[in-house]
Amino acid sequence: VQLQASGGGLVQAGGSLRLSCAASGRTFSRYSMGWFRQAPGTEREFLSAISGSGGSTTYADSVKGRFTISRDGAKNTVYLQMNSLKPEDTAVYYCAASPWEITTQQNNYDYWGQGTLVTVSS
Repeated sequence: VQLQASGGGLVQAGGSLRLSCAASGRTFSRYSMGWFRQAPGTEREFLSAISGSGGSTTYADSVKGRFTISRDGAKNTVYLQMNSLKPEDTAVYYCAASPWEITTQQNNYDYWGQGTLVTVSS
């Protein structure tokens, strides 16, 4: 599975961005998908995940109510809609694919995208 993340950029606090992650290579629906982020000097953290069918989702407390994960099987793409962005959301955002039904654990993800930078100005 090859993953290509896009959609990052510079946005003011309170604004919105939608990240996309296009997948290719194998059957998209067989994989649950996750979003993670890593800010400078910090460890990569889990944000959200969605099952292969799209029927189950989970979120980290830090983004619950502000971020929404979704997937489009026809386009082999997973999205992360980010609203009410804060300066502390500034990070490189990564998408990843897992053979697990749905998981928050980084070690359970086999494939990773290259990351897209999100910068939120105050």
